[in-house]
Amino acid sequence: MNDKLIFEIQIEIDNRAVSFLKGPAGESIMIPFTGKVKGELLNGKVLPGGVDTQRVNQNGVRHMSARYMIDCVDKDGDPCRVFIENNGWFESQSTPFKTIPTFMTDSKKLAPYLHCNNFRGEGHTENGSVVIKFFEIAD
Repeated sequence: MNDKLIFEIQIEIDNRAVSFLKGPAGESIMIPFTGKVKGELLNGKVLPGGVDTQRVNQNGVRHMSARYMIDCVDKDGDPCRVFIENNGWFESQSTPFKTIPTFMTDSKKLAPYLHCNNFRGEGHTENGSVVIKFFEIAD
């Protein structure tokens, strides 16, 4: 695959604020997080309020849906914000886990690129923390 890495996020989880429910239909977990964003396209931070909501069904299949906003500067140094919705399915704690992100931004420079191309995400565990990498999908 010749997909191009556009940026990555080093996730910082507040373990004290994680919410957990276990019932007959499976489990639900809400994981609040912040983080640092770096890459060729933009650099910045995840704003407070981001949450990864995970549901695990009776067969152990996990659906994750993370929604968060990043405060960043683009590659030209202009400030902007990007809203990210990142969805994926995986079994157990397999890594890398795969996701499909969608982006919304107030940047006039980044909007045509982020709103009109196809992207994928990968979640990796590195040194005890989670790193999410976003790639533009090559045609």
